[in-house]
Amino acid sequence: MYRQRLTLSVLTLIPLAMACGNESGGGSSVGAGARADVVGAHWIVDGVTVDGTRHRAPGGANVEFGEDGKVKGNYGCNHFSATATFKDGRIDVGDATTTDMACEKGPMDFERTLARTLADGALTTTAKGDDVTLTTPAGDRVHLSRERAAALYGTKWAVTALGAGDTVHSLPEGADPHLVLDKAKGTLSGRLACNDVSAKATVGDGHITLGTPKTTRMMCDNSLMATEKTLLGLFDGRVDYRLDHRTLTLTSANGETVTAVASK
Repeated sequence: MYRQRLTLSVLTLIPLAMACGNESGGGSSVGAGARADVVGAHWIVDGVTVDGTRHRAPGGANVEFGEDGKVKGNYGCNHFSATATFKDGRIDVGDATTTDMACEKGPMDFERTLARTLADGALTTTAKGDDVTLTTPAGDRVHLSRERAAALYGTKWAVTALGAGDTVHSLPEGADPHLVLDKAKGTLSGRLACNDVSAKATVGDGHITLGTPKTTRMMCDNSLMATEKTLLGLFDGRVDYRLDHRTLTLTSANGETVTAVASK
């Protein structure tokens, strides 16, 4: 696991700003109404094309633009926030901060590629249906697609990070925990880092009351078992939850957090 801290970063150019033009009929438009088309939507980063080579984005890479000019998103590993200025059909993003969590080589390589591309001048925008392309003056491109919000119930929530206070840890290699809330059964079930888990779950206004967990009894590596112990701390008590489009954050009574994203 790696310790994460908020820090000013070169990844400033998060203009994943995913601007788009006026959309009509499935056709495309360039640089028209970028602010109006982009604000309020949730954009998935599908990939980046640099010097003709397409780099596929890791799962969870996304960006959103708020009415207040604030930008927030996730590269697939690290979260970021920034401000966006729309001018002459282009998007300029600045004042960016990013978390500094280390992940596997693939996602980290993609983050660096994305950062360099977004830093390469003002981005023009092209929209076609639910797809948007951001193009740099050099002709490199960031590919985006609009994605709908996930439901709290029935969604497979893939756990991506654990934390407490301002410190966040990535998951150890080999861990693939996920959780699913079943409204009809009144349960929360899924997989911890090593074992399966299930418990009664009652959802209230902004919180979930979880019963005593039932788990399988398989032993795994110490790092996986440590992750399981943290996740088990959610159960047999009440946790607060926050659902932000396709990201679910659970916070236990002792302040520990679990961040999960909707899995396709």
